[in-house]
Amino acid sequence: MNPKQQKIIEKVADEVKVILEGEGSGHDWWHIVRVWNMAKHIGTKEHADMFIVELAALLHDIADWKFYNGDDTVGPKMAQQI
Repeated sequence: MNPKQQKIIEKVADEVKVILEGEGSGHDWWHIVRVWNMAKHIGTKEHADMFIVELAALLHDIADWKFYNGDDTVGPKMAQQI
């Protein structure tokens, strides 16, 4: 990952942490950290594009449709804003 991509990952992680830090459903910041760490582990072993892997892990539960009455458009919109 190049330095610009690393900076983006850091900024996204910071924003996701602020959004999900107090989430009480189990889809909180610490869930994201666990998924992020596992994604990095698997992605490295599979020689994946780690920028994509890390972004996907960080954003996978942002505005989860289950918490927005089944509206699966909220998450992509929120991810795009981040």
